[in-house]
Amino acid sequence: MFFQHVYDKSLAQASYFIGCQAKNEAIVIDAQRDIDVYLEIAEKNNMKITHIAETHIHADFLSGSRELAAVTGANLYLSDEGGEDWQYQFPHEGLKHGDKITVGNLSLEVLHTPGHTPESISFLLTDHPATDEPVMVFTGDFVFVGDVGRPDLLEKAAGLKGTQEKGAKQMYESIQRFAELPAHIQVWPGHGAGSACGKALGAVPSSTVGYEKIRNWAFQYEGDEKGFTDYLLEGQPEPPKYFAMMKHLNKVNRPLLVEVPKHPKLDKEAFLTAYENGLKIIDARDKMEFAKGFIPKSINIQGNNSFSTWAGWLLNYQEQFVLIADDHQMEDLTRKLMRIGLDNIYGYISEVDNLGLELQIADVIDIESFKSYLGKEDVQIVDVRGESEYETAHIKDADNVFVGTLEDNLHKISKDKQIIIHCQSGDRSTIAYSLLRKNGFNKVKNYSGGMKEWLEKDNKVVQ
Repeated sequence: MFFQHVYDKSLAQASYFIGCQAKNEAIVIDAQRDIDVYLEIAEKNNMKITHIAETHIHADFLSGSRELAAVTGANLYLSDEGGEDWQYQFPHEGLKHGDKITVGNLSLEVLHTPGHTPESISFLLTDHPATDEPVMVFTGDFVFVGDVGRPDLLEKAAGLKGTQEKGAKQMYESIQRFAELPAHIQVWPGHGAGSACGKALGAVPSSTVGYEKIRNWAFQYEGDEKGFTDYLLEGQPEPPKYFAMMKHLNKVNRPLLVEVPKHPKLDKEAFLTAYENGLKIIDARDKMEFAKGFIPKSINIQGNNSFSTWAGWLLNYQEQFVLIADDHQMEDLTRKLMRIGLDNIYGYISEVDNLGLELQIADVIDIESFKSYLGKEDVQIVDVRGESEYETAHIKDADNVFVGTLEDNLHKISKDKQIIIHCQSGDRSTIAYSLLRKNGFNKVKNYSGGMKEWLEKDNKVVQ
């Protein structure tokens, strides 16, 4: 058997290339949208991709299964479980609980594992030349290392009321059945640490059924469904805004993008025309460079592993936008954006100093300066971390306005007071700073050390 784990750090998303070396046939599970990685694996290992499968209708990335099927001619195997409202709306081979997919000398048995979503399935793999016992299970967003998939996304991100309690109960039942699998079976999940699809995902890529039964919190509630569902639903991080669009696009027929696009580098005149026409400017430079001088109304989203997530929070799928990034960054940033379907890049520029615009300078303060503002009536401290982070520990008198929904909650921030913002370690507060300046808040300072520095220096917090 040939096996390769493909991992996208920017979305903490895992996909899998599994092949039968005797028959040179392969299956790809939960493909990302830039599919060249799978084509290269197939070519290098003399494999033909004959099967493509998904564990569920994804919310956190735009699946590349249809792109991969269009290029390779492979059959597309998707869940037909979950009822009428949870069916894929394009041609595919439908899968039900107990069905088997044969790839050369390998077989994958379908397990219906609802909870995260009603149609969720897992694939139990047997390598028949080696053994007739299953050896791996590909769980998608059902069981992670140390956690299980959250059932509240359909309600919080897609607006489907009443689904989270039902999903939590289904998850409890699915977990009980999963626990009956042999302990030696390797668990290969759809996400790792950093994904918003759970609240406590482990950093290692795989586990075993036996190990998860020992260390995963979800397996410690046998006979206590209410305790399980209560814990599962509490403290989940805010789902990014783009999740609802991903749910839709992954379910319906849509235009395909089978290659990574290239975008034009704009000259001064073209950029200024776009700027004057109101196109959003996304500055992907490092936060320190941004602070030294930035284009008015531009938004700083650093081009690191969190770039696509924050872009998904702050951009919509109809508007064009311009990137500020180095030439060598553009392919990486384009891949990150296409993985969540943000394809409307108008173009990019690499320099901000030669445009004839008066640049703004960010007002970044240190911890001692920050302390000097505490307790003053004409100062508002704004913590832009997530609600669960804020509830765990925050600085006294700080208001919580999450950066992802900041522009929807500007009424909570006073233009008459001195605003001091912070997050955990400075990345999110830089985004928030740029958003506030973009929206006409001129009395803003960024305490970039954030809660990380505050706690490291043993300052008091409210818990």
